[in-house]
Amino acid sequence: MGAKLDTRAIIINQYGGKEQLKESTVTLPELKKNQVLVNVQATSINPIDWKLRQGYLQQKYPWEFPIILGWDVAGVIEEVGEDVTQWKIGDQVFARPATTRFGTYADHTIIDADLLVKIPANVSYKAAAAVPLAGLTAYQVLFDHGKLKAGQKVLIHAGSGGVGTFAIQLAKLQGAYVYTTASKKNHDLLKSLGADEIIDYHTTDFAKVVSQADLVVDALGGSDMQQKSMDVLKPGGYLISLGSIEDESLAKEKQINAKGIWLDENSEQLQALADYMETSKLKSVIATTYPLTQKGIYQAHELSETNHAVGKIVIDNH
Repeated sequence: MGAKLDTRAIIINQYGGKEQLKESTVTLPELKKNQVLVNVQATSINPIDWKLRQGYLQQKYPWEFPIILGWDVAGVIEEVGEDVTQWKIGDQVFARPATTRFGTYADHTIIDADLLVKIPANVSYKAAAAVPLAGLTAYQVLFDHGKLKAGQKVLIHAGSGGVGTFAIQLAKLQGAYVYTTASKKNHDLLKSLGADEIIDYHTTDFAKVVSQADLVVDALGGSDMQQKSMDVLKPGGYLISLGSIEDESLAKEKQINAKGIWLDENSEQLQALADYMETSKLKSVIATTYPLTQKGIYQAHELSETNHAVGKIVIDNH
């Protein structure tokens, strides 16, 4: 393939605080036969970004520096590998790329062609960039791991977060009854996304409202939260966490299927999400937008670390 490409990127050269985020020029690897080069129009922030920046995932990902963070992308194809037949230069695409040290906080990123999905004509780059990691996580938690079916009851913790806003919509599309927890100020939004009952966690104990649920989606973690979540599940129900399960013996005792999950990249599921967006059945909730600059990424991480952003934090690069 052609020569390696230099691209502007926001990188880290060591683990630590937000001050480690620096603007730099990085040489990307050579494009492989089954890959495409995408001009990044938008990306988004996920908690994995700053957890990785802080060094919590260095055993899972023992990468060399510099590291470009970011695992969502929406953009335009600029170059295609010689074995790529399904995509062409100029196509508008989005993806959850494979997790490498060459992420998406950059003007260009390299993506395996089989992970790409076409952006629907009615969806902006920013709305598309909000979807892949959070939308796929919601989809996999509900259906692959939680086995959610029409008529079942699901409790979605932190409904106004990135995963939560997609999970509410997808659960309703499946025909489930949706409980969710959120601050009072976000209740109208979550009602508009389809939530049936919204519990203000500041004033109300969810365990007094929910009982005999089929599935609890835990985006928060912590042993107290998980223990109470097990109490509201029926025997044989599912507790699916985006972290780890703190007390597996309790889950066993209560006959709860409890597990912590890690996202799998999946273009077929992302295509299903794109189809919903094309027919306006699914939308991205965007908390705020920052530019793809050192300061913009710093501010975006700062907001994400509060765990109080409503929906997704998007990085705009066009």
